[in-house]
Amino acid sequence: MFAMTRINLIMLVMTTILFVFFFMAFRKPQVVPTGIQNLGEMFLDFVRVHISEEVLGHHAKRFNLLLTTMFFMIFAFNITGILPLMHIAASSVVAVPLILGVASYLVFNYAGIKQHGVKGYLQMNLFPPGVPIPLYLLVTPIEAVSTFIFRPATLTIRLVANMIAGHMLLVLFYGGANYMLFISDSLFLKPFGVFSYMAGFAFTLFEILVAFLQAYIFTLLTAVYISGAVSEEH
Repeated sequence: MFAMTRINLIMLVMTTILFVFFFMAFRKPQVVPTGIQNLGEMFLDFVRVHISEEVLGHHAKRFNLLLTTMFFMIFAFNITGILPLMHIAASSVVAVPLILGVASYLVFNYAGIKQHGVKGYLQMNLFPPGVPIPLYLLVTPIEAVSTFIFRPATLTIRLVANMIAGHMLLVLFYGGANYMLFISDSLFLKPFGVFSYMAGFAFTLFEILVAFLQAYIFTLLTAVYISGAVSEEH
């Protein structure tokens, strides 16, 4: 039986916020954008220009919708780690990065197979040209593990590890500050409590950057994998 958990509720709320924002931004698009439309176009242009077109070139249009959706979904799920009443990143639960990693895996493999056919795609990845035939005994297993196992695994681990680490540090700083300032009777600990609170606040600001960078890196690597899959040369 399905039960609505805190993480499910956070994901639902953030998905709704994203939908409402972009719906309002482009409900009545103007030739000269203003207000929320201008902000929405700036966000979309960032992914289109700095990820899709920069990495995929003339293939960008085919995959831009996927990459844009992935970027904003990951960022929205990451940023909940510092939002009031949420205090946990939805992407710190391994199932979320795992689903995104599998989606990335399926897309770049599908794109490669569609571009080159099954035989051509496998040959391109498992038997790279220019390698002496005897070395294929070593190169082929490495390429197979790297391309078909490590890529989704590293995408998942990188995202979930960063979100869990950030959450734990915030809990440590603010929990320590709360104990030293309000629970402990020791005057000696009060200055350390202030320092712990200030460190927690500074790390909260840093977590905003981390939330953005992890969304950017995940989406960028997905674009790189797609580009490698559809390119003529491996």
